[in-house]
Amino acid sequence: MALQLSLEEYLYRTIRDRTLTVLFQPIVGNQKRAIFGYEALIRGPSNTPLHSPVTLFETAARQGRLVELDVLCREVAIKQFVHLNLPGKLFLNTSPECLFQPNFRTGATLGILKQVGLSPERMVIELTEQFPTENYQAVREAKNHYKSMGFEIAIDDLGAGYAGLRLWSELRPDYVKIDRHFIQDIHDDPAKQEFVRSIKNIARGLNCKVVGEGVETADELDCISKLGIEFIQGYYFARPAPIPVTEIPKSAFQETRENLTQGIGRSLFSRVIGDLLVPVPGITATTNIEETAEIFQRAPQLESLPVVVGHHPLGLVRRTRLMNLLLTRYGRDLHGKKPIMQFLDHDTLMLDRQVPIEQASSLVSEQMKQHKELDFIITDNGAYVGTGSVIDLLEIITEMQVRSARYANPLTLLPGNVPIYEELDHLLREQQEFVVCYCDLDNFKPFNDKYGYEKGDQVIRDLANILRDHVQQEHDFIGHIGGDDFILIFRSPDWQKRCELILDHFKQTAPKYYSREDNEQQGIWSQDRSGNYRFFPLLTLSIGSVRPDPSACKSHHDVASLASIAKREAKRLPGNSLFLERRRRPNCQRPREAVA
Repeated sequence: MALQLSLEEYLYRTIRDRTLTVLFQPIVGNQKRAIFGYEALIRGPSNTPLHSPVTLFETAARQGRLVELDVLCREVAIKQFVHLNLPGKLFLNTSPECLFQPNFRTGATLGILKQVGLSPERMVIELTEQFPTENYQAVREAKNHYKSMGFEIAIDDLGAGYAGLRLWSELRPDYVKIDRHFIQDIHDDPAKQEFVRSIKNIARGLNCKVVGEGVETADELDCISKLGIEFIQGYYFARPAPIPVTEIPKSAFQETRENLTQGIGRSLFSRVIGDLLVPVPGITATTNIEETAEIFQRAPQLESLPVVVGHHPLGLVRRTRLMNLLLTRYGRDLHGKKPIMQFLDHDTLMLDRQVPIEQASSLVSEQMKQHKELDFIITDNGAYVGTGSVIDLLEIITEMQVRSARYANPLTLLPGNVPIYEELDHLLREQQEFVVCYCDLDNFKPFNDKYGYEKGDQVIRDLANILRDHVQQEHDFIGHIGGDDFILIFRSPDWQKRCELILDHFKQTAPKYYSREDNEQQGIWSQDRSGNYRFFPLLTLSIGSVRPDPSACKSHHDVASLASIAKREAKRLPGNSLFLERRRRPNCQRPREAVA
C-alpha cells in the first residue's frame, strides 16, 4: 500500500508542477528521403518511479487522472514543438481509454493549437492499443470530432494490441503504424515480409499511409522500402531526443541504395528509373515567371521545368499551372516579375536513377492519386540529373509485362528459358560470381501416373512457392525450365544454407500428396519408363549446384552443361540431396563433392 501511495504522490506532484519531458523522434518520408514529421514521446520526472511512460499512464489510469495527464502531455508537446520550430507534422499519442472517461473534454487540443498558432492540419492524433477497446461507436464519434477540427488520425503499433484490424476497419485512419516486431529482421523473415506486404495492400485500398516503426538497420530499411512503405521511423535515422535532428543526411540512404542496385541486370526484367532519364536543364530559384514562360514557349515539348540550387533539386514548375496564371486578366502584369519559387510544386516526386521500375511504378501511382501530375525528378545520390515522364514509365512497364507474360511458365508464372538465358549471359558479361542450382523432382512421373496431372501440377506449384520462400528476391533469380525442372541463380552468399532449407521444406511437404496407405509404405507401385511394374519411394528433391567461372564460360550454354552434370549427379544420391559440382569450367575434369 505504501508503494501505491508513493506513486499517487509522485503523480500528483508531476501534474501539479508540470514536470514532464517531451522527446521527439523523426518520421522520414521514403519518397523524398526527408523528415515528414515527429512523434512526441513523453517521459515522467527522471529518478522517479514515473519516469517510464508505461508506469506513468498506468498510475494515472488507476487514479482516474488519465484525461488530465493526457491533456497536459499534449500541451507540453505542442508548445515545445512550436518552440523548437520543427518542420512537418506532429504525431501525438493518446489512448482510446481517454475517450471513455467522464472528465474527457472535447476541444482541449484545438484550444492549445490556437494559443500557440499551430495549424490543425499539422496534427496527427495517434490512437494506441495499450488498453482493449470495445466501444467502437465512441471511437468513431471521437474520430469524426478530431477530423472535423482538421486533425489527421493514426493507429499506433498495429499488430501488437487487442483488436488492431477491427479498430482499423472502424476508424479508417489516415496513417497506420506497423508494430516494430514485424520490422525487426524483416529482411530475413519471409513471413514478416508477407505480413507487411498485406498491410500495405490493405492500406492502398483504404487510401491510408503506412509507417514502419522500429527500423534499426540498413537491411531493414532496404527491405521495407522495396515493399513500398511510405514512411519510416526508428533508431537507424535518430533516437528520440529533446532537441531532435531536423535533416536526414543523404548518406543514411547510401547503403540502402547500394543494396538496392546490387545484382540488377540489364534485361527487361530489371529495368531502372534512370532508363527514362531526360536531361532537362534546370532553372534557378531567382528566375522570374516571365523568363520561365519564355522557356516553355521555346520548348513546347516540356510539361515541367526543374528548379535547382547548385545540384540540389527543389521541385518542378508545371506548364499548365503557370500558363493558366498568365492567361488570366492582368496575369502577366501582376505576376510576371515575381520569382518562380512562389509557383514551385514542393511535393514533386524525386526518385534515384537506380530505383527499379517496379518500385518506381508503385511510388508514382501513390503520388498520382493526390496530384495527377505526369512528370517527376530523377536524382543521382541526391543530385539533380534530369526528369522522367509517367507516360514513358507506363510504356516500359507495359513492355515488361508483355515480355514477362510471353516468356513466363504458364503454370508457375516464373520466368522461362529465354529470361533464364538472358540472366546467365548478363552475369557472364559482367564477370559476376554466382551459383546455379538445377532443381529436379525424383519419382515424379510415377506419382503423376497414379495421382493424375492435376495433383502433379499442384506439386509443381507448391515447389515453386517453396523456392520463392527461400531465395533472397533482391539478389537471386528463380526460373522454371518446364515440367518439374527449376533453375536457381544465387548471388546470396548463404546459398548453400538456403538450398538445405528448401530440401527440408520439401521433405516436410511431400507426404501430404499421398494417401495414408502410400505414406505407411513410404511409396507407390507403378510402371517405370520400360513398362515394368515396381516400387517407387515418395517424392524427393535433387539439387545440383555449380559455381561457373565467368572468365571460362562463354555463354549460357556452357553454364547449362555444367548444371546438367551437377543435376545428374544429385539424382544418383538417395533422398533429398544437394550435390556440389567442383568443376567450374566446361570440359574440365575436376573433383566433385556431394552433400546429402
